[in-house]
Amino acid sequence: MKNYIKHDPWKIIEEGFDMKNHTASESLFSLGNGRFGQRANFEEKYSGKSLPGNYVAGVYYPDKTRVGWWKNGYPEYFAKVLNAPNWIGINVNIEGEELDLAKCKVSDFERILDMKEGYLHRKFTAELPSGKKVKVDAKRLLSMTDDETAVIKYQVEALNFSGKISFTPYIDGDVKNEDANYDEKFWDEVGKEVSGNEGYITVTTKKTDFHVCTGMKIKLFLDAKELEIKPQALVKDKYIQTRIDTEIQKGQTLCLVKYAAITSSMNYEKHEVLGACHKALVRACAKSFETMLKEQAHWWQAKWEHGDIIVNGDVAAQQGIRFNIFQLNQTYTGEDERLNIGPKGFTGEKYGGSTYWDTEAYCLPFYLATAEENVSRNLLKYRHKQLDKAIENAQKLGFKNGAALYPMVTMNGEECHNEWEITFEEIHRNGAIAFAIYDYVRYTGDKAYLAEFGLEVLIAISRFWSQRVSWSEAKKQYVMLGVTGPNEYENNVNNNWYTSKIAIWTLKYAQEALEYVKQTEPTRYTEILEKTNFNFKSENEKWSDIIENMYFAYNEELKVFMQQDGFMDKEQILAKDLPMAERPINQNWSWDRILRSVFIKQADVLQGIYLFEDEFDMDTIHRNFDFYEPRTVHESSLSPCVHSIIASKIGDNKRAYQFYLRTARLDLDDYNNEVHEGCHITSMAGTWMSFVKGFGGMRIKNDKPYFAPYIPEEWESYSFKVNFRQVILQIFVSKNEISIHNLSEKSIQLTVFDKDYNLNAKSKISV
Repeated sequence: MKNYIKHDPWKIIEEGFDMKNHTASESLFSLGNGRFGQRANFEEKYSGKSLPGNYVAGVYYPDKTRVGWWKNGYPEYFAKVLNAPNWIGINVNIEGEELDLAKCKVSDFERILDMKEGYLHRKFTAELPSGKKVKVDAKRLLSMTDDETAVIKYQVEALNFSGKISFTPYIDGDVKNEDANYDEKFWDEVGKEVSGNEGYITVTTKKTDFHVCTGMKIKLFLDAKELEIKPQALVKDKYIQTRIDTEIQKGQTLCLVKYAAITSSMNYEKHEVLGACHKALVRACAKSFETMLKEQAHWWQAKWEHGDIIVNGDVAAQQGIRFNIFQLNQTYTGEDERLNIGPKGFTGEKYGGSTYWDTEAYCLPFYLATAEENVSRNLLKYRHKQLDKAIENAQKLGFKNGAALYPMVTMNGEECHNEWEITFEEIHRNGAIAFAIYDYVRYTGDKAYLAEFGLEVLIAISRFWSQRVSWSEAKKQYVMLGVTGPNEYENNVNNNWYTSKIAIWTLKYAQEALEYVKQTEPTRYTEILEKTNFNFKSENEKWSDIIENMYFAYNEELKVFMQQDGFMDKEQILAKDLPMAERPINQNWSWDRILRSVFIKQADVLQGIYLFEDEFDMDTIHRNFDFYEPRTVHESSLSPCVHSIIASKIGDNKRAYQFYLRTARLDLDDYNNEVHEGCHITSMAGTWMSFVKGFGGMRIKNDKPYFAPYIPEEWESYSFKVNFRQVILQIFVSKNEISIHNLSEKSIQLTVFDKDYNLNAKSKISV
């Protein structure tokens, strides 16, 4: 756990430069705009340890899976989000000396991520080996209003000398991924051009043939006066640069503004990518840096107006939740249904940057409540578009008749995860996608989605579950063999409770959806049955039989659901008894030892209790929480949020707050010593859930929003907003009052602590 980020309600601040923290800071201070993203790498040359990263949404490379054996159905590749051409580079040479913070004496260093206005600000004083001193002030933003553009304002003040400073802005397409096998590079050059202060490089990915064009244009100012410049151009393979030599007097400031544009064949025909990049660069250069900064601030002001969470009396908690919300909004904007949310977003390349079940299980609730309805609808449509691929994935594993197994990891619908125990066994992801359809319909009231898209997906997933279970003669019940539940510290177990639970729930919900579409849209119902070749009598009867006769492991003595059949065969050690030197165990133990241990990576049984809490009385929830949480090491970023919500549910406010702080500051404080690989973007949505569903007690009950809020004793007050069916509600909670304000033009019915209210437009209730 690190603690070098200064607490501030609206900013992420690093004071002083410590090379040991640099790669972690590159992750924390990352920027994105939904279309592309950039780690907080330095503009100037840096010879210290760094993870360069610029990522373009939707662009990937199918890297050959490296295994020494092969099995039928095993993915042929692992989809990698690619480190794209570096557009931020600005080398600085001062009288023949390179500015390199790994080789300079650095003072007054400060790196600031301004979350309120959406830009990165870095400033420092550097003393070169010769004794020359410069003061540098650099600001960077990726435009949210024009998501093909970005800009850097880089200022250098000569503090104790007069002489020549050379700026060399460049675009480098000769880049590679940190995790590239055998240092392989994934880009080929298509073309490049540079003229005066402007240049472009177009590259293409190997195998997938995505074209990406990156452009730059430069302006130079001396003490705010624009200079006429005659740059010297240099081109190499996949590389262009312009060099500008300028005399500077002591006390003067040179300012280089670098405008950039990135376009790809995701959005244009390949022959149009260069022209589109040129047009985007023209748009950016027509504005000043200050204008782009104002546009950025205005965009974020509107976003914070509707989606901010305010905490009074706890700066660490306030900073944590805003950081989570900020990263989510700059990772996914919902404007393109072909895109999704990778676990690292635009902050790193681990996990391939691909789509996981995290989107449906954790991210969807955030976007449901904080964005327009089409945003969450696009997340669901993303999966519907890939239904045929999900059916193909299941066919590769031997499933038939239109059964679908959605991939654990994907870019285009194909499974591309390279660990067999997850690829073949972590099948509960199918249930998360089914539950997301239910969650969306329940929240938005958009039941038309079932007939339009949802029912086809539910039928295909249910067919998978009906074929995946086995009939046990010994138990005279259906069983689920050879699975990995959410707890990835157990592989190839039988009857994982959560997997079986969500499978049965999916079958029930599919039956309900069939009946609803049959009653409300009979013509579409007939179309779906014909399209899917669905035999209602035989398949529905099979589903009902499985629902009635599914086996769930249960411990009568403890009166808790068993995570899997053999869980009590393990030595029952509690996480608190683990030596701190051995934690996290995934960085200190062998995989064999982990698999044989009782320790749980993240919520498993408790994941099911969180989703289906209305099926259990409070004593049952309490018993299971008290049994499983002490055995959980929380080494998944997705773990603390679920535990926080359940702790709030059972009135364990102290642990709820502790888990909230852990999820809210997971990356800022680097709990698991891994933020250098990138931030945990999808778990950040879980942080939002732990606040709104935990402290705010928000649920959807009887087709209405329900609230049962309380306030942690560490806080003075808090407030948050949710958008429910085009009504924006603001919930305010202090130690003495709970108030809910309807900010919209229409009334709404809601429930607070089991009491129903009709809240008129522009009115407020206090409880």
